[in-house]
Amino acid sequence: MECKIRKWQIADALNLAELLNNKNILDNLRDGLPYPYTTKDAEDYIQAMVSADQDKTFAFAITVDDKPVGSIGVFRCENIHFRTAEMGYYIGEDYWGKGLGTSAVIQVCDYMFGYTDIIRIFAEPFAYNAASCRVLEKAGFQFEGLLRSNAVKNGKVLDMKMYSRIKE
Repeated sequence: MECKIRKWQIADALNLAELLNNKNILDNLRDGLPYPYTTKDAEDYIQAMVSADQDKTFAFAITVDDKPVGSIGVFRCENIHFRTAEMGYYIGEDYWGKGLGTSAVIQVCDYMFGYTDIIRIFAEPFAYNAASCRVLEKAGFQFEGLLRSNAVKNGKVLDMKMYSRIKE
C-alpha cells in the first residue's frame, strides 16, 4: 500500500474526524484534542493549518488514493533552535502495520531537507510506543536518549524517547 503526503483541504474534515474518534490514537498523542472529535473540530484544525505561517508550520495529510488516513506535521522551533523542528504524526488504526507511517516520515523529511533551511528534525514518542519508535528508526532517525518522567498522560507519569534525523 502506497501513501502520499499533501496539504490539508477543508473537504478532508469528515475523514479527519473519523480518524481521531479513536482512543487508541488519542492515547498516543499529546493532550488538547477533544473527544469525541467532531467534524467542526476537524474543520477548525484544517483551517488553522492552512492559514498558519508557512515558514513555521508544515502540516500534511497522509493519504491513500487521496483519502486521508493520517496526519503528519513539522513545527519549527524558535530562538537559537530556529533551524530545528519537531515532528508529530499518527496513522488511522485500520492502517497500522502497513508501512505508511515510515513512508510518510521519509517523504516529509525529504521535503523539509530539500525545500527549507531546517537541519534537524526531532520526535518524542512515548517510550512504550514501540511501533512509533520503529517508524522513526526505519525512517533514518537515531535514538538520542530516554527522557525520564517527561510527561503526564491519562494520569500516568511517562518516559519519552528522543529521536532525531539530521540533514546530510
